Amino acid sequence: MIDQQQGREQPTETRRRSAAVVAFVAGLVATLAFFAFFPGLPHVIDWGALVVSVLVGALARWGCLSWMRRSDRESN
Repeated sequence: MIDQQQGREQPTETRRRSAAVVAFVAGLVATLAFFAFFPGLPHVIDWGALVVSVLVGALARWGCLSWMRRSDRESN
């Protein structure tokens, strides 16, 4: 608790946070690219595509965090 109040984080927490941000951005960008460039779709990024991209990014973040937590538990 004191470490968090002083702004210090554990190295594993920092690694998890960085990986979660990267997973979110990767999911968001991949979904936007899918909607923008996939043949047969209207190549328009509208509000629906943005909402779905944010949801896919959040799902990717959740999956990454749960995978990292599970692998940390198995290694300990």
